Amino acid sequence: MGKEIIIVDKNDNIVGYKDFSDMKKEDIYRVSALWLTNSKGEVLLAKRAYNKKHHPGKWGPAVAGTIEKGETYGSNIKKEAKEEIGLDGIEFIKGPKTFYNNDFFHFTQWYTVVVDRGIDDFFIDNNEVAEIKWFSKKEINKKIEEDPEFFLPNLPSYFELFK
Repeated sequence: MGKEIIIVDKNDNIVGYKDFSDMKKEDIYRVSALWLTNSKGEVLLAKRAYNKKHHPGKWGPAVAGTIEKGETYGSNIKKEAKEEIGLDGIEFIKGPKTFYNNDFFHFTQWYTVVVDRGIDDFFIDNNEVAEIKWFSKKEINKKIEEDPEFFLPNLPSYFELFK
């Protein structure tokens, strides 16, 4: 048996659990995500590993994870930040909670933090992340306009949340 994912209703109340492989398109699940910036105003984005079921090789937030049975949004973001990019021992600031219903249905609890580190000071898990890179807001805007397929489908709305 794989990971048991928390399934919720339209009000984000837990209604059950499903193995990730048994999830249906209409299932609503929970995600935690980290919008990581530095003091220069750059945004750290992560390219999803190519083995990912959803949107492999697309650029998205620095950290994101599906919430499993027994986890909270807060415990999940700490676990994922450590696993995916080696970020540990940092307090994240709770941000907005959003609901996305385009290709998959999920609530995302956002967290933010400002961290000044070079790319080589992060430790990425290649099973989760193919690459990370600091992007200026100008670069993100330009890429959204010129090559929207570069990013996860929801990235333009994430970017608007944190502009």
